[in-house]
Amino acid sequence: MSIERDRRVGRRRRQLRGRAKVLGTAQRPRLCVTKSLRHIYAQIIDDYRGHTLTAASTRDQDIAKSLSSTANAEAAAAVGKAIAQRALEQGVDRVVFDRAGWPYHGKVAALAEAAREAGLRF
Repeated sequence: MSIERDRRVGRRRRQLRGRAKVLGTAQRPRLCVTKSLRHIYAQIIDDYRGHTLTAASTRDQDIAKSLSSTANAEAAAAVGKAIAQRALEQGVDRVVFDRAGWPYHGKVAALAEAAREAGLRF
């Protein structure tokens, strides 16, 4: 097995282990963070209904146009602020944070801190 494949398998195991414990409800949906090398994505999900309440990413034109790069912590913070604003507009102020197996530092931490500063509680 290559090192890259080992990393993917390990992250998938961490992701599944976290998903066994983290469940989004209507009162407290799940804030799921996913990232790629170029973009970062955030969704607020009600797992009981299987419904995405709102989403934000660096691929959104209104977010991307104000950024110099879509692949840094500054971009992640912009996505965190946007997802929090969109959630508050829908009446969601408490969420469960799901980092999807990613380590809590760098872009993931920047997104979480920006969402907290913008009004989400988790």
